[in-house]
Amino acid sequence: MSDKEILAQYIPEEAIDKVLNRIIEKKVHLKITRGRRTKLGDYRPPVRHPNHRISINHDLNPYAFLITFIHEFAHLLVFEQHKNKVAPHGKEWKIEYRKLMTEFFGLNVFPPELQKALEDSIRNAKASTFSELELSRLLKKYDKPDVNGHTHLEDLPDDTVFVIQNGKKFIKGEKLRKRYKCRSLQNNRFYLFHPLTPVKVEE
Repeated sequence: MSDKEILAQYIPEEAIDKVLNRIIEKKVHLKITRGRRTKLGDYRPPVRHPNHRISINHDLNPYAFLITFIHEFAHLLVFEQHKNKVAPHGKEWKIEYRKLMTEFFGLNVFPPELQKALEDSIRNAKASTFSELELSRLLKKYDKPDVNGHTHLEDLPDDTVFVIQNGKKFIKGEKLRKRYKCRSLQNNRFYLFHPLTPVKVEE
């Protein structure tokens, strides 16, 4: 299977040539990994390794996969210019991310409502797409249906008992600014959860 055919499984068709050209230009080793709860992708510079390395979770929808690639490729460009002398998501990264994202806006890659959210987002991009709640909600609309019965924490009524992916049980509590304060049924301690945390209702 060619590189182009492999990319076609993960990103929108309109973006394939541009992404592939970027990968070839910078000799990127792109690794498609298992799903990771703590991150969608990462970038590793060519230190003790001949190539730039980008890894992206395999279970992202095509738009989330592409956005993650752009996010990580911006890190690559910043590394080439500044090495490790600047903040990971400082102004240098924001400039490169904004420039890269803008290149894709003219290709009709994203649905209109998602492109509008991205245009708003890149004015002051966050370290993680997951940190931008409205953008995250829009991206979730393009996920495949969850066959394991998961829903989002924000969709549950208060005081619902729910189970997270590691099997631990909590009771949903009040929302404090951007996160929900939930009590663990294991140790009675309180933990803060992102509204879009995937959970299952305890039956």
